[in-house]
This record gives sequence, C-alpha cells and structure tokens, in this order.
Amino acid sequence: RRRRMADSKVDTIARLAQWKIENFGLTSPYKRSDPFKMGLWNWHLTVERNRSIYIRLFPEQSRALKEQPPIARFVIRVTTSASTRRPYVSPVHEKLLRTSEDFACPVDITAATGRIIIDVEFLDLKICPLNGGDPCSIWPFDCAMQHLATQSTLKSLSRMLDELILADVAINTADGRVQAHKSILSASSPVFYSMFQHDLKEKESSTIDIEDMNTESATSLLRYMYGTIKPGEFWKHRLALLSAANKYDMMDLKDACEESLLEDINSGNVLERLQEAWLYQLEKLKKGCLTYLLDFGKIYDVREEMNEFFRQADRELVVEMFQELLAAWKPA
Repeated sequence: RRRRMADSKVDTIARLAQWKIENFGLTSPYKRSDPFKMGLWNWHLTVERNRSIYIRLFPEQSRALKEQPPIARFVIRVTTSASTRRPYVSPVHEKLLRTSEDFACPVDITAATGRIIIDVEFLDLKICPLNGGDPCSIWPFDCAMQHLATQSTLKSLSRMLDELILADVAINTADGRVQAHKSILSASSPVFYSMFQHDLKEKESSTIDIEDMNTESATSLLRYMYGTIKPGEFWKHRLALLSAANKYDMMDLKDACEESLLEDINSGNVLERLQEAWLYQLEKLKKGCLTYLLDFGKIYDVREEMNEFFRQADRELVVEMFQELLAAWKPA
C-alpha cells in the first residue's frame, strides 16, 4: 500500500513536475497520479498501456478551471529503467485543457514495464480574459506590488517620477542620467538615507553614481521604489534589481527577486542561478537549484556545462556541491 501511494505522488519544483513509477505494468496497465499544483490549477497525470504507451495531462475539475481553463505549453520527457535508448522527449505541445480527453501523448519507448520517470516541464500557462481578447500568460503573475498603496497614490508617485516634479537628486548611470527624489530614495533604502543624512559627497552634490547599472535598469529600480513597476519590467530586469537590492540593502526587493528566480529554474539557467544564489546569499534559491539538479536528476542534463562551472565557481560553493552530491548518491 505504501508503494502504491508513493507511485501516485508527483513532485514539483519551479515549472517542472516529475512522476516516478517504480513498477508500471506489472500489476495494472493504467496509473493515475495524485493531484499536483502548477499555476492556478491542480493537475493529474495518467499513463496507460494499450498497444502503445499513452500519457495524459489534465487539470482537476474546479471552479478555477470552469472560469479560467488553462492553455498549457509543455514538454513531456519519459525515462525508463529497462530501455537502453535515450529518454523520449515529446515535441512542444500547446493545448487548451479541460478534461482528460483533451490531450493524449503517445510515447515511443521500448520498455513496457518497470520503472518509469515522467517529467512535464510547463513552458507557459495562459488564461483567456473573462471579457474576451487574446490569452495572457500567468507568468509573471505578481501584481502584489501595485496593491501596496491606492491607485491614486500610485498615480501621483508615477507623475512625480515621469514628470520630475520637484526632483532634487541626479543619478549617473553607466550610459546616462536619471533624476529622482531624495525622500523616496531614503525611505526605500537605508544606504541612500545614510548618504543624505551625513556629510557625504552625495548630500553636498545631490548626485549619486550608480555606474554598474544602465539607465533602463536604473529606471526600473526607481519605479520599484515609487511603486509603479510593471510585472513584465520587473521580470526583465530582475538580475540587475537583485544586485541593486543587495548593494542598497533593500530586503523586500531582494526577496522578490529570489522568489522570481526560483520560479523558472531550468536546465539552461540552473548553474547560473546557483552562482547568483551563492553570490547574494540566497538560501532558498540555492536549495532550489540543488534540488533541481540532484533530487530531480537534472545534473545529467548539464554535464557539458559542469566543467566550466567548476572552473569558475567559488571554491566553497564547489565543495558544498560535492558534499551534496555525495549525500545524494550515498546508499540508503
């Protein structure tokens, strides 16, 4: 009974769902997973053998599904213990999913029984607006920043920045200059507050040098401070914002960047994210990257990049990775 329960559990991290089935086909040609959360919906996977192997992905019936059915863009990858072939990787699917009948993926694998690992990587999840129009992605889907204050206050702050109303400080960037308000900067960052409180050059000249940011990313940093940054803008500049948040001691922004970077870990960025986590002391992101690589077995997908990573990464990070590897591979 314990084995059956384990066989139905789907593990998730970021946008990856992984279902490990130890003995598929030995007792039944059909298995259905427990529900797992991805985006706004709970999902199920099924696998069945009927001449060929078929995998289905579908959302659980709910009010959210009825009101906002998802358009899912995803890739399925299947690994079997008995097969000597490379893992089966599906084409990119993009489907409106409402029921188990909306999607069935035939899988070309030689082994019909034994251990199977099914990975579903969600590349995007979209919903259709209730009032019509084109589908829109739920990722990034973080409007919390814009609800910290009333719309009228945000409009006023936006005007202050865009129209430079009584602006009293200039910021020199790597490729230009922007203007802002000392009071907003000071309220947002203890580092800026200290600059204007003490007899430093910034107080005397009313100028700040931020030459490690370009004008576009510095403007995004200001819009975050003024409460008017848009989710897509935050998404685009989050690495630069993370660096600035660390430098200017803006913990809320640093936490938001970490959560965002944790959301879309994949094989193409996981090593870079791991270095960023180490550089900025982001424990959740570091743990997420190591979990993706080791617990979900994705370290085999980045074998070619590992040598360069070990050459360039901080020595302490490399040591910690080896310790995690040894712990993961140590027999139970």
